[in-house]
Amino acid sequence: MNEPRRSRQVNEALRAKLAANETAYGLWVTSEASAVTEIAGALGLDWICVDMEHGYLDYRAIQGHVTAARGTDLTVLVRPPSQELEPIKRALDVGAHGVIVPLVNTGDEVRAVSQHVYYPPLGRRGIGGERSVTWGLDLTRYVRGANQDLLFVPMIETQTAYDNLDDILSVSEIDAVFLGPADMSASRGAVGEWEGPGVAEINLDILARARERGISAGIVARSTYEAIARRDQGFGMVSLGSDLGLMIRQIGSMTSALGRDNLVHSWF
Repeated sequence: MNEPRRSRQVNEALRAKLAANETAYGLWVTSEASAVTEIAGALGLDWICVDMEHGYLDYRAIQGHVTAARGTDLTVLVRPPSQELEPIKRALDVGAHGVIVPLVNTGDEVRAVSQHVYYPPLGRRGIGGERSVTWGLDLTRYVRGANQDLLFVPMIETQTAYDNLDDILSVSEIDAVFLGPADMSASRGAVGEWEGPGVAEINLDILARARERGISAGIVARSTYEAIARRDQGFGMVSLGSDLGLMIRQIGSMTSALGRDNLVHSWF
């Protein structure tokens, strides 16, 4: 019981990279297979994001990924399905180290969501006896440190959010922001495009304005070339893709090289 909580060590490692303006590489996880997280940790990735906004993953899957990350320096973030209290607090209760919150549009929305992440006096998250507190055995330590340890990352992925960027970035609880080029494109009328007209410039403007405030920005890369470019542009969090997307990409590349026609395409 005298050992420090693993989630605190993990988030401190990621925070240290971001503070040093180093790029922290991650993986978007869309499968329930905890082996994906074990491999990500063994390969030395810095973070994963378990995606509950899309797909079929539930809290049992999150717990499996959190368990698989134990003993590594891997931060486990969750993208909840909404900005509501229940999915955020339950993801944290089963052990997630923080949240990447989708589709925020204003500073007031970000402030409201932060209430779901933190215990009083910063927020209104309730105290439970679940996995995050080792079923109550480590409750005091976790509760006392959670408001400093947990990572809170809103997504900037609509034109409205971009219009309100300064207000959003003024929220003191933000640890980083994550960009969503496809949804940003859709909100500007370019549905189905990853970076529609003007979005590449918006991405770099968000990055610059966030860095001026000492806030890191994250984004998904869809190839090795793009990951290198995002690193060189100064993004603090770069996702190398998604678990299933990377598998599709590799299989498609191999079957194409073997002369088999396919229509393989994966955004992630």
